[in-house]
Amino acid sequence: MKSYGQYCPISRTAELLGDRWTIHIIRDLLTGTTRFNELVRGNPGLSRALLSRRLTQLRASGVVEQLDDGTYRLTESGRDLQPVVFGLATWGARWTFGEPMADELDPDLLLWWMHRQLDTTQLPRPRFTVFVPFTDHPKRYWIVVEDEASLCLSDPGFEVDITVRTDRSELYRTYLGRTSLRQAHNQGTVGLEGSPQAVRSFVEAFGQSPVAEIVSSETP
Repeated sequence: MKSYGQYCPISRTAELLGDRWTIHIIRDLLTGTTRFNELVRGNPGLSRALLSRRLTQLRASGVVEQLDDGTYRLTESGRDLQPVVFGLATWGARWTFGEPMADELDPDLLLWWMHRQLDTTQLPRPRFTVFVPFTDHPKRYWIVVEDEASLCLSDPGFEVDITVRTDRSELYRTYLGRTSLRQAHNQGTVGLEGSPQAVRSFVEAFGQSPVAEIVSSETP
């Protein structure tokens, strides 16, 4: 980003964070992402070339470091951005976060986020399979939980333990904290089809967005 030419801490911060995708990269690093490919998957529209440039800029600024195994993590100054990033979430939830627009309801992104937030310790072993057929979109998704959760875009061929049947808007609302999964299921806006034990386990395992508490607190 071109310098503002102002000797001001706000200007200096804006110069560092104001480039397209930079805040998203920091958001994801703050919430547990560590690998290059995970940053790409979690930000549709962010090219690999641009991500490389942004990470290079953040490393040069001392905000991000790359470890010997190739993973990325925030430095002390990067971690110190947490109140800034979550402060944006609080302001956004209060003032700009109305109903979603159609081009914001990306099912690939939602399922990527959702599978990463599952508490796999709450699900039966050796395997637990979740099938997500949206009622308003033709794509189908499977989450297979073994040692960890994996997202599949084609049928892995395993027996399905639970089917999550809803539209994209309702699942986004649930994931982002406008309602809980238990409430959505009880109200019939998110269908959970499976044995009673499978339903209970999935409700316990379902993890909402890292900003869900902020969204919930700002939802009338």
